Amino acid sequence: MKKVISLFLALVLVFAVMLTGCSPKAAPAPEAPAEAPKAEVLKVGFIYVGSANDGGYSQAHDEGRKYLQEQLGDKVETIYKESVPESSECEKVINDMIDQGATVIFATSFGHMDFVEKASKAHPDVKFYHCSGYKSGPNFNNYFGAMEQARYLAGIVAGMKTETNKLGYVAAFEIPEVVRGINAYTLGAQSVNKDITVKVNWTHTWYDPAKEKEAAKALLDAGCDVLAQHQDTTATQQAAEEKGVWAIGYDLDTRESAPKAYLTAPIWHWGKYYETEVQKIIAGNWKQENYYGNIKDGMIELAPLTANAPEGAQAAVEKAQAAIVDGSLNVFAGPIKDQTGAEKVAAGSAMTFEEMMSVDWFVQGVEGKIK
Repeated sequence: MKKVISLFLALVLVFAVMLTGCSPKAAPAPEAPAEAPKAEVLKVGFIYVGSANDGGYSQAHDEGRKYLQEQLGDKVETIYKESVPESSECEKVINDMIDQGATVIFATSFGHMDFVEKASKAHPDVKFYHCSGYKSGPNFNNYFGAMEQARYLAGIVAGMKTETNKLGYVAAFEIPEVVRGINAYTLGAQSVNKDITVKVNWTHTWYDPAKEKEAAKALLDAGCDVLAQHQDTTATQQAAEEKGVWAIGYDLDTRESAPKAYLTAPIWHWGKYYETEVQKIIAGNWKQENYYGNIKDGMIELAPLTANAPEGAQAAVEKAQAAIVDGSLNVFAGPIKDQTGAEKVAAGSAMTFEEMMSVDWFVQGVEGKIK
């Protein structure tokens, strides 16, 4: 009996072992999929000479920055610094941004140029951009636009609106960018009113509302009944409204700042350029390439005319703009004389790009001096 029981237990044990050996093994738990590496966020720095809410130039650039951020989302991170003087402080701000991880820098004022150039040489792995000016380098692009086209159109509006034939112009500095705009504005006004004169008052500042307003009032006291500006605030427009006359803005459509005076404004659209350039950097196909935008490509525009604009101005502007776009109208085509009556551009020719970029004389009809 014991042998039978022992044999039975042995068979049970063998059967158990066989069952265990034949049981399918549990499948190993699947490994969690590896997380795709996150794309590196490109940090882009912007440097403004004035407030990001100045109602003009710096705000126009800041709207471009916001456009860039909206279009590229989490691919980019933008930072900015306001009220950066045109001094060595600019270089310090650039270095601070680079320390924060910025690998792209946009500096937006003429006087920042030399400091951008110096920084570009010290940081060859960073992409630099400078607005206006004339310098560039291997990792350093210059960008600006043909604002003279929109200035010419604004001059048409002013020339048709004035009753005194005296236009006033509040201007920042005696540099080619500003001189070029004054000349184009004057030529545009004279294209519809040959008796126009344009009186210039210099402020020697880009951003100083009080000084801008003071300069505007002096022009109003001199009999000017339409004011234009190459300044970064709306102070000139407000001075015109307080006097009960008219104003041409700049940089942004600021009709709400002086609704009774504002006619229109030559304005900038920086955002598309910023998006295009940053996309190139992200895609790895960036190259050194300076840029000068215009009305045709959308960098420049004359803001919509308000109800304050004179009758017939809309049609006149549209006709001139169409000619600018198709190339049949060059705003600096001759004959053009300077203040002394000397011919500077002969009939049948036009100023070259290099001549426009270095212009240091006023056209006939401008009252003012270039120091």
